[in-house]
Amino acid sequence: MTKSELIERIVTHQGLLSSKDVELAIKTMLEQMSQCLATGDRIEIRGFGSFSLHYRAPRVGRNPKTGQSVSLDGKFVPHFKPGKELRDRVNEEEDEFDSEHRGDGRA
Repeated sequence: MTKSELIERIVTHQGLLSSKDVELAIKTMLEQMSQCLATGDRIEIRGFGSFSLHYRAPRVGRNPKTGQSVSLDGKFVPHFKPGKELRDRVNEEEDEFDSEHRGDGRA
């Protein structure tokens, strides 16, 4: 789902706010979350999950075209950890999907 699809889905389901109002709310929320992570803060949304930063240590990588070794600096990357309610809901819906699509190679 893209951001514009999310906005349309919210507008369709709630009906009280205009598309522009929902778009502004979504953009504001994402901007605040980005600023929080940029300053090293953790974001926790109960029942949904948490966003934090994980450090990736410096390492030696490879240029895929030449195979030459390349030194990569350490960096922080955003990390999402789903909450229990989200994990449970995804697994419930995956079970329903699996029962409808047997034989697709998934265990």
